[in-house]
Amino acid sequence: MRKKGYLKKFGKNIAVALLALALTGGAFLGCGDKKGSDADSENPTVTVTDALKESVTPIPNEKIQISIAALKGPTAIGMVEVMDSAKKEETANKYDFRLAGVADEITADILKGEIQIAAVPCNLASVLYNKTGGQLQVAAINTTSVLYIVETGENISSIEDLKGKTIYSTGKGTTPEYTLNYLLRAAGLDPQKDVTVEYKSEAAEVAAVLAESEDAVAMLPQPYVTVAMSQNENLRIALDVAAEWERYAEDGSSVVTGVVLVNKEFAAEHKDVLDAFLEEYKASTQYVTEHIEEAAELVEGFDIIKAAVAKKAIPYCNIVFLEGEEMKNRIGGYLQALYEQDPASVGGELPKEDFYYIK
Repeated sequence: MRKKGYLKKFGKNIAVALLALALTGGAFLGCGDKKGSDADSENPTVTVTDALKESVTPIPNEKIQISIAALKGPTAIGMVEVMDSAKKEETANKYDFRLAGVADEITADILKGEIQIAAVPCNLASVLYNKTGGQLQVAAINTTSVLYIVETGENISSIEDLKGKTIYSTGKGTTPEYTLNYLLRAAGLDPQKDVTVEYKSEAAEVAAVLAESEDAVAMLPQPYVTVAMSQNENLRIALDVAAEWERYAEDGSSVVTGVVLVNKEFAAEHKDVLDAFLEEYKASTQYVTEHIEEAAELVEGFDIIKAAVAKKAIPYCNIVFLEGEEMKNRIGGYLQALYEQDPASVGGELPKEDFYYIK
């Protein structure tokens, strides 16, 4: 049983004037960035209007209602405890949570300032930062890589072992492709010559290939890995993409799937409130990773994924809460790797220092 007021202990000590925000995973973009999420870097700068002030609504008892969005999948799983606490009115402020299937469903409202906090793909955060002329900031990493190399055989134990293999994946022209290319080159392999990569439009198609083959290799995100393994007893996780990236990276970077994006004007005007929310959200991610069964029930209750799948997937979703300089270092190197392969994937240029919200 989870202890009553697990998050409440953070909110109760916050000054009465506090305000809060919340967020990212999968699918899940989480688990797989869709090409539509990589906004056109040539579009004109978007100006955040007075919608921000209008949407941050004071309510009785000096609490404020804040609009928070997330994508269904790993980027939302880490926030289910704070979502549950908000539902029970145990949080520092009133949070209006909105879960979306794809990023396109929420980007317009983020740009208009109608959503103050959102859990989104890391590269999308950079795209939106550039599109708004720097009016958005990243406050934390909520999910590192949810990608895994899986196989139906017993041949893969390193990236080097992928030489000569056919790899099935999703995400052609988006971050999964750039991530795989980075790893292959880091291991001394040429993505164009040493491997064959066959991209499918959906993870379900990749899972179908794995089910029909006795010796297939694929790169899949969670929770699709968990689903595929439940349908194929011969399938196993061969490599954790996050661990492989960190093994090769010399700049302290890592694969970053989801981040907590916040409106810069909101952060400046309500710093104490934002910091209070971040503490609540941090406690939520800790709860999810330490109380998997209870968290899985909340995940299903909020219609993210089924509890049975969540229970098995959560340990592999790399749900974290990283802020400050560690956040900055991990994101900086990751976006640099994407930029070198396709500048449009990060919005045309790398974000400046003001992209990072540091307490």
